[in-house]
Amino acid sequence: MTNNFHAALARSNSILSRGRPQILQLNTGKLCNLTCIHCHVNAGPARKEIMTDTTIDRILAWVEKTDIPTLDLTGGTPEMTPGFRYLVDSVRNFAQPREVMTRLNATIINEPSYDWIPEYHARHGITIIASMPCYSPDNVNEQRGNGVFDSSIKAFQKLNALGYGKDPRLPMHFVYNPNGATLPPKQIELEADYKREMQKHFGIVFNDLYCITNMPIARFKSYLKRNQQLDEYMQLLRDSFNPTTVGGLMCRDTINTSWTGEVFDCDFNQMLKIGLKNPSNESPLMVWDINPETYDQIDILTADHCFGCTAGSGSSCSGSLQ
Repeated sequence: MTNNFHAALARSNSILSRGRPQILQLNTGKLCNLTCIHCHVNAGPARKEIMTDTTIDRILAWVEKTDIPTLDLTGGTPEMTPGFRYLVDSVRNFAQPREVMTRLNATIINEPSYDWIPEYHARHGITIIASMPCYSPDNVNEQRGNGVFDSSIKAFQKLNALGYGKDPRLPMHFVYNPNGATLPPKQIELEADYKREMQKHFGIVFNDLYCITNMPIARFKSYLKRNQQLDEYMQLLRDSFNPTTVGGLMCRDTINTSWTGEVFDCDFNQMLKIGLKNPSNESPLMVWDINPETYDQIDILTADHCFGCTAGSGSSCSGSLQ
């Protein structure tokens, strides 16, 4: 199969090379209390894939010996992983401090079994990155489910009350995804709109807005197919290829790890099962087998979905690249 993304890199004389790892992104599992239409993980309440304590221990033993400064916990809803607090507690006991961030589905805070989350996160200084695809109830509920907007607002107000979005030690960032087959608008302009509307109507403050392009995989791909928009959306991504975004792509400095410990270039490759191989025996590369000193010698694996990260202003786990 032709790799159109690889060809686009070649035509633009762009080089996609790996640097020294700065982020270890752990996908702790696919369990979630929501089934959002844009979800690239196909996460939901019935998913059984979850990171075990044994896997957590092996990852902790490895990462403690590295100088990787940031752990990025994602899912699913990371907090629904039974070993979530054990993982965070262990990292906080490392001799070398690390930043810990969680990609929080804020609605989980309002469920009785998870009401520990706000105070626990504040006490441990966990950076929160939370999905909030619009400041309009209708758009959010259409994308994430009925009642999600009001539940999210309630959760953010709880987090604000603890200092999130206000105290520099407690950053809270929001994530915007387009509600459909379009590219995100300019991040800096949309962030200003978000901050004005969230403060005006709900008294909510936050730090940054991350605009992330919807990836044509998993549940969002199914949505595009149902609406006969897949080919049109893929063409939009290809036509919007921006070579100046290549240097900022997250695959260059991020190690993405599945709930089993297997290594990928990004969460999107993980869902497509485009995994890295152990150079010594061509078996799936496990995170505890990585040598950070030589990891940059392993080629980054690409496919056509990678156009989603280079379209327009670019897209990463930290929002737009320009």
